[in-house]
Amino acid sequence: MSNKATAVGAWESLFRAQVAVMRTLTHEFPAHDISFNEYDVMFNISRQPDRSLRLRDLNKHVLLTQPSVSRLVDRLVSRGFLDKITDPTDGRGAIVTLTDSGYDAYRRVAVEHAESISQRVGTRLDTAELTELSRLCDKLRGAEA
Repeated sequence: MSNKATAVGAWESLFRAQVAVMRTLTHEFPAHDISFNEYDVMFNISRQPDRSLRLRDLNKHVLLTQPSVSRLVDRLVSRGFLDKITDPTDGRGAIVTLTDSGYDAYRRVAVEHAESISQRVGTRLDTAELTELSRLCDKLRGAEA
């Protein structure tokens, strides 16, 4: 089998695994306080210094369109989970910050979501396989940078 065919086969396998896992995680997602997409936005902001991120940089981290992210951020602002201010270095942009209340809501959901991830992924792969999967995925993500 050629490298191209092997690459396509590997991609198809990775894609199908991702779809299967995401379907399960989406179905099991504990949407008490926040939706899956809101969680994704809050997760990405929570990983940033000072739990703040420029809105245009947030768009690079999520799989939603820019207008969808803007509307979702505005909903989270109205619920008190995010603050949004004009970027002092670029008046056309905005900076979003996870509030303490938003962080608390995110963490409550994250604990349950992590258990679901552990059950769906952690029970199927051993520690060495999980480490290798992380390494390979990080390597693939680096290819796009």
